Amino acid sequence: SLEEPDEKPVDSAEDLRNEVLQFNTNCPECNAPADTNMKLVQIPHFKEVIIMATNCDACGHRTNEVKSGGAIEPHGTRITLRITDPSDMTRDILKSETCSVEIPELEFELGMGALGGKFTTLEGLLKDIRELVERNPFTLGDSSVPSRTGKLQEFIGKLQEIIEGKTEAHFIMDDPAGNSYLQNVYAPEEDPELKVERYQRTFEQNEDLGLNDMKTEGYESEGAAGR
Repeated sequence: SLEEPDEKPVDSAEDLRNEVLQFNTNCPECNAPADTNMKLVQIPHFKEVIIMATNCDACGHRTNEVKSGGAIEPHGTRITLRITDPSDMTRDILKSETCSVEIPELEFELGMGALGGKFTTLEGLLKDIRELVERNPFTLGDSSVPSRTGKLQEFIGKLQEIIEGKTEAHFIMDDPAGNSYLQNVYAPEEDPELKVERYQRTFEQNEDLGLNDMKTEGYESEGAAGR
């Protein structure tokens, strides 16, 4: 036969990037057995991340979660995009599990833990935010029901206008771990509508990320061993 045997070692890093690993899990919604696919993805001009997707045949629930493949960066990152054009919705976005999101025009802020890690487009993330707010209206604050219903409708209407490219707005991502990314469509040139700032983390932010414990580990090893 003319076919050469494929003698390339299977465990090379390149193969790992192209391979989808599948393992059995349970659906987080209905607990039925479901398959989870895991893949290593290189984000251009950024870093590698692990994407885990679960699709449940029983109830149709789908999740797509991202784990930052790398360590915590030396600095936090604050990314500000001025949304000026419908094409902004197609920008790739990586929101790590430590990243908060703010849309000042809607007086909206999404805390760190909400939505988990996501690798999607800006449109995908805004739609996730819309679904989250529809399911949990209290994320908008305000406890009285009538005002909340009105506020919810108004918020979703305005958010939809941003998604459809009818309204300009600012989209701000703040990630103390520095593991979030918003695509610069002009890369490697500067993007006039995108501002990326790196900042020194506060003691509290280091505390939240569990870094203060790590810094003192060397001095505490004897004590820690006895715990």
